[in-house]
Amino acid sequence: MKRVLCPLPAYGFDPTETAIPWKILTEGGMQIVFATPDGHVSTGDEAMLSGDGLGIWKHVLKARRDAVDAYGEMIQAGSFNQPVKYADIRADEFDALLLPGGHDKRVKDFLESTVLQEAIAEFFTSNKPVAAICHGVVAAARSKYPKTGKSVLHGYRTTSLLKSQEMLAFNMTRLWLKDYYLTYPDLTVEDEVTAALADPSQFEQGPSPLGRDMPSKLSRGFCVRDRNYLSARWPGDVYNFSLEFERMLAE
Repeated sequence: MKRVLCPLPAYGFDPTETAIPWKILTEGGMQIVFATPDGHVSTGDEAMLSGDGLGIWKHVLKARRDAVDAYGEMIQAGSFNQPVKYADIRADEFDALLLPGGHDKRVKDFLESTVLQEAIAEFFTSNKPVAAICHGVVAAARSKYPKTGKSVLHGYRTTSLLKSQEMLAFNMTRLWLKDYYLTYPDLTVEDEVTAALADPSQFEQGPSPLGRDMPSKLSRGFCVRDRNYLSARWPGDVYNFSLEFERMLAE
């Protein structure tokens, strides 16, 4: 049984980007081990689960029913309720790394943890499979090789949450949610990730993200694989992302 590490913030991870990969990988025989900053159980972004506060765009922006159901299963799992501390992560104890996203301001304890960044760099140094989606790509981009000081993504092709997506969600809800959809109001995910690459051409936007994928409509999703590294943009890519990661782990 392969062991996959999944670090989460104390609060605010995206339910879809975490629970759908968890469900697919678990059903495929993988063991998912969660990690949080202090070893306490994490909680997903409540707005994404309930739609509360999303106003007229509630049914467009909130997590879909399949993701909410998967989240309900996940939070009952023993592994989810026994996370390890970031400080106790040992990359050599795992076969792969999964980095979900989340845009609530409180995900910064995940995005800004230097302890976690050091662990992420170890996975890349060991050429272990790493999958990152949405803001999870930021966590990877901020992780650096100790010897070179360069981002672990410096030599990889990647995607992430697109600037157009981030700004659209912000502009759709700014009247009542202010900058809720901008984790860092002065820097988009795409801009930060692109700046970490050796060349801006390594960033792939993919087709227009007009709808969310699902098992019966995988053509809607998009992900980028470059060797041991897999990336995706948003919850609408999650089935493509999860199934491709499962294939990587089976190789």
